[in-house]
Amino acid sequence: MPKTHTGGCHCGKVRFQVELELDSVMNCNCSICSRRGHLLTFVPKERFELLSGEEALSDYQFGKHVIHHLFCSTCGIGAFGRGTGPNGQEMVAVNARCLDGVDLGALTIREFDGKSL
Repeated sequence: MPKTHTGGCHCGKVRFQVELELDSVMNCNCSICSRRGHLLTFVPKERFELLSGEEALSDYQFGKHVIHHLFCSTCGIGAFGRGTGPNGQEMVAVNARCLDGVDLGALTIREFDGKSL
């Protein structure tokens, strides 16, 4: 059952809410995820709402330039990113480490080999 979660960056400029089922997260070994330590979950863009901080977001793209790796320009935290899923649907990748009050130890971590893509 989906639940509404809030989250944001370290300094608090970027805040969002998202509706999702949070039972597992993805640990990707690609060059950016492994360096940033992200634990990701994905939702359709309609289930994500940026509450504040659009002006504080910086965008980083690399490789095929299809994922917008967004981060707060003040504190540097990448709380979420935007892109398109394999089915063509616009998606938001949420860093579960940036969700308020989530016990990461209670989640199942799925490994993903993004390095090989």
